Amino acid sequence: MAEFRHPIQAFFIALVPVATLIASIAVAPYLPTAAWVMFVLGVTSQVLFSAWAMGELWQGGRHTEATTPTLYMPTVGGCFVSAIACGAFGYPEAGLLFFGAGFLSLVVLESIVLHRLMTHALPQKLRATLGLHLATPAVGSVAYLAVTDGPPDRFVQMLFGYALLQALVMLRLVPWLRQQPFSPAAWAYTFGVSALPLAALRFVEQGQTGPIAFLSILLFVGANLIIGWIALRTVGLAVSGKLLPARMLS
Repeated sequence: MAEFRHPIQAFFIALVPVATLIASIAVAPYLPTAAWVMFVLGVTSQVLFSAWAMGELWQGGRHTEATTPTLYMPTVGGCFVSAIACGAFGYPEAGLLFFGAGFLSLVVLESIVLHRLMTHALPQKLRATLGLHLATPAVGSVAYLAVTDGPPDRFVQMLFGYALLQALVMLRLVPWLRQQPFSPAAWAYTFGVSALPLAALRFVEQGQTGPIAFLSILLFVGANLIIGWIALRTVGLAVSGKLLPARMLS
């Protein structure tokens, strides 16, 4: 309940339906009935939580310090993953509705988040949330390809181009981002890092050639190296007994 009332942490609750939807796709080939139930629960809870979260924002009174990339989680992340799940379960028309909601939310919220980043720097303890900022156009590309047929069109290629630009900006920010001591918060980067090669591979599967096809292997290798490094560092923290804060262990 404390997280639910927190102006920043509350938005991470959207990961519950998001994780449920991702798991439903993985389970579908083995337990189709259970997967479909998970899909329905995930979509329903995502819609309800998104409506609640946006309703809170629309009432105003939010401080600049509480404006972080976590704002993307309910409507952008949630709707894009809902679109991917709809495509996987054979509901592409419903998926397009979710993609539209997620994409327009991205357009609106990004201007708000970027204004905060340009005028009030994120404190060290929140810089890992920029991993969510990286993820949005990449996950959006995957979502669009999941609910459309045929070769990738110009729109999704442009959207993926913006994802690549975000990745370059994040690389430029690595020294600044590493001022935040390593912690489990680093896993926030893996959402976007894994979405980039996934989107590129989906492009190739649907007949894409040219620069994106060439970059797909490089992105795949790079993502595995980064996620592997984060995993090893996390195991190191666990072995040394520093994974969880002392107050969580007491």
